Amino acid sequence: MNQASTEIIQLEHANITVQEPEKLAQQLCELFDWQVRWSGESIYGGTTVHVGNERYYLALYSMGRADEEQTELGSYQRENGLNHIGLVVKDLDAIEMRIKQAGYKTYSHGDYEPGRRFYFAVAGGLEFEMVSYASST
Repeated sequence: MNQASTEIIQLEHANITVQEPEKLAQQLCELFDWQVRWSGESIYGGTTVHVGNERYYLALYSMGRADEEQTELGSYQRENGLNHIGLVVKDLDAIEMRIKQAGYKTYSHGDYEPGRRFYFAVAGGLEFEMVSYASST
């Protein structure tokens, strides 16, 4: 068994193409008490904002110039090229209230073993699943 197979592998970030990375980063900071970890120019003249906490983040990418080199980018050219992003929280009811107060609609609520969940989407259709594994009392 090699060393890599015995280590715990953790997700560090997801990179998503969005229209307005700065605006979305600001909204996520307000909703989740996240911070901008880094921002600047990215591949092919695009802009990237890394937003999250000290351990994990989302890389919010926007397209730069359109040229022949970008044909190799594949998913970088598709906005919101994923189904949703799941975030675990301790207090699902409190985060839902916060999300609603920010003007978002929540939907697809569900209680299942071992937790509870709901979804909401930001501008451009990027969907988040909010999950709590805390026992509801």
